[in-house]
Amino acid sequence: MEIVFILFIALAIDLAFGEPHNPWHPVAWLGKLISLETKNMTRSGRSTQLILGTVTVLMTLGAITMPIYLLILHLQEANSLIYVIVAGFLLKFTFSLRGLRQAVATVKGFLAQDNLAKARINLRSLVSRDTTDLDESQLMSATVESAAENSCDSFVAPLFYFLLFGVPGAIAYRIVNTFDAMIGYHEECEHLGKFAARLDDVVNFLPSRITALMIVLAAWICKRNVSQAWRIMLRDHKKTESPNAGWTMSAIAGAFEVQLEKAGHYKLGDNHYSLSLDTIDDSLQMLTMVAIIWSLLSISAEVIYFVAT
Repeated sequence: MEIVFILFIALAIDLAFGEPHNPWHPVAWLGKLISLETKNMTRSGRSTQLILGTVTVLMTLGAITMPIYLLILHLQEANSLIYVIVAGFLLKFTFSLRGLRQAVATVKGFLAQDNLAKARINLRSLVSRDTTDLDESQLMSATVESAAENSCDSFVAPLFYFLLFGVPGAIAYRIVNTFDAMIGYHEECEHLGKFAARLDDVVNFLPSRITALMIVLAAWICKRNVSQAWRIMLRDHKKTESPNAGWTMSAIAGAFEVQLEKAGHYKLGDNHYSLSLDTIDDSLQMLTMVAIIWSLLSISAEVIYFVAT
């Protein structure tokens, strides 16, 4: 049952305080570390970049997760209360719900003010694409897409690995995901980031599909088009470059009966309704519902396991 209390603490911290400013955020520290580690690596040859990228990811994983694993192990044996509090605090920094909602709402707010310039700037924190020339419809699409994809990356996936491997598992996931965000699927880091990108694909394989199914369930709870969510998910999930992102994005496109598009790359869903600010509000509602469903499922699974054993 300690797992349940750890999860409660982490969720309470997130909902009450959100994210600390970057200078105090461990993920920001990780980003700076990755930038420092990979600073001059792109000057090397392709094969060398691939080797350096692989070694850097693996060494960073070991250097961070092993001390945390040993700390958790020591606290478990020394004091259960301190263990639960520290573990809950550490777990919080592997996921973000309030911060993600605020980021999406901020972009929506600037769109509501017709301030496309600031909407583009703030959208950069949510997507990896170039936002410089996106028009209003493209900004709306990217915002809804990011809410869907990040419901997995920022919430479901880290808690999935927490349930399987404890706090070190959630931290390991966040490290892999951060490497992917910084050097994976970037043209200038194609070879350096190849291992990080592929590893991120592997670790998100199950969570992305679980999240997509929860979006379908959330569509039913929120009285959206469940049959379309299911149909479009199965039809369009392969259209994205990522083998995982298409699942969540196509599911939400079907649920809202809209078309989500990244120009020159993919179109997901059917254009029955036009994208609007209300669609972004709906995506926030869907994100929240997915988080509630996953939290309840996680707690229920742990309680059942505790009772059964």
